[in-house]
Amino acid sequence: MGDDHGDHDHTQNRHEHTDHDNHDHHGDDRETVDIGVLTVSSSRTLADDPSGDTVETVCGDAGHEVTDRRLVTDDADAIAEAVAGLLDDGADVVVTTGGTGLTADDVTVDAVGDLFDRSIPGFGELFRWLSYEEVGPMAMASRATAGVVGDRLVFCLPGSENAARTGTEELIAPAVGHLLGLVRQ
Repeated sequence: MGDDHGDHDHTQNRHEHTDHDNHDHHGDDRETVDIGVLTVSSSRTLADDPSGDTVETVCGDAGHEVTDRRLVTDDADAIAEAVAGLLDDGADVVVTTGGTGLTADDVTVDAVGDLFDRSIPGFGELFRWLSYEEVGPMAMASRATAGVVGDRLVFCLPGSENAARTGTEELIAPAVGHLLGLVRQ
């Protein structure tokens, strides 16, 4: 850089940049993540849960382990309790399906959002972008979201099987080990 930049001392900036370059941002990645799946539905059962089945299959194929699956109705208290219960029972990550739309009974985002220490807005943004390629402007009706709870992660997907597949295959399964490593640094 030379002296043509005045008297500004660049030593600190170079030091911070060097530290950043030398830090391995993948050093804390988790190869296998324990995942809890929560289906939010007033009409499905665990025996008839194609979205939950899809999340479990995709996560398993990616080398992660679904350690627990639960189902609750569209009730905010029941959803919050179920997510907290999955985390308390050892899930590193919880993936919910259902309740992310705009109808009055779509309360998952509101119930789970109260648990977040920090949100991950990029997840919802990317999910809607991917959905837009499939369903056009109707993608804006999805309130898919994600957040950090302590040192763990929660992802909220729509209840359709296709949305569960898109969100899990394209976003959650390939990135969850790295994201979990970041929140646990």
